[in-house]
Amino acid sequence: MFEAQSIIAFLTLASLEIVLGIDNIVFIVIITNNLPEAVQPRARRIGLALAMLTRIALLFAITWVMGLTATLFSVMEHAVSGRDLILLGGGLFLIAKATFEIHEKLEHKPEEDIRLRKSLGFISAVTQIAFLDIIFSLDSVITAVGMANNISVMIAAVIAAVAVMLLFADAVSGFVKRQPTIQILALSFLILIGVFLVAESLGKHIDRGYIYFAMSFSLLVEVLNLRMRRVSAK
Repeated sequence: MFEAQSIIAFLTLASLEIVLGIDNIVFIVIITNNLPEAVQPRARRIGLALAMLTRIALLFAITWVMGLTATLFSVMEHAVSGRDLILLGGGLFLIAKATFEIHEKLEHKPEEDIRLRKSLGFISAVTQIAFLDIIFSLDSVITAVGMANNISVMIAAVIAAVAVMLLFADAVSGFVKRQPTIQILALSFLILIGVFLVAESLGKHIDRGYIYFAMSFSLLVEVLNLRMRRVSAK
């Protein structure tokens, strides 16, 4: 565990787990921001704890996870595996969920309806987070296995990555909540991730770097817009 090779593998893998966890934390922030303010931090902590436990459980069940890449059947000469079906379901869910959330934010709702929807949403939010954690964890675990041979290193990297995400979750949530345009941007990011998952399930690989670059560029433009509006207001 403390050999130079293991330490390098841990640092590399932990950094990669944080990057791969960006889409997860964005989804958790969007979902929990729909809850009453008093329970939002607890919901985020539960969501991230579920993400960590899911990834550790999948690491211990790595034989089963790698077995998901085996072909189940073929459609038009495309070999379909268990992993493809899981990614397809998760991608379609993300697209539908993000589209619904955008519609909810753009459609004016009476305040009472909004409060009622929030009061009924804690169990639903945690259930959705748990479901998407499995989807987001698959690629993360497969990547971890490809980069490190020591399961202790992989588990330590997952715990470190989740600890970093937990540290910044409240700050990210507060920033997203204060800026309506950032909320729409985050939801658009989830739609992009959903499209990426669907494409992956159909055998069309898209480098995540393109998605992260597009989102980073859009976020930079929006931050500049926010700064310009503050200057104009002064």
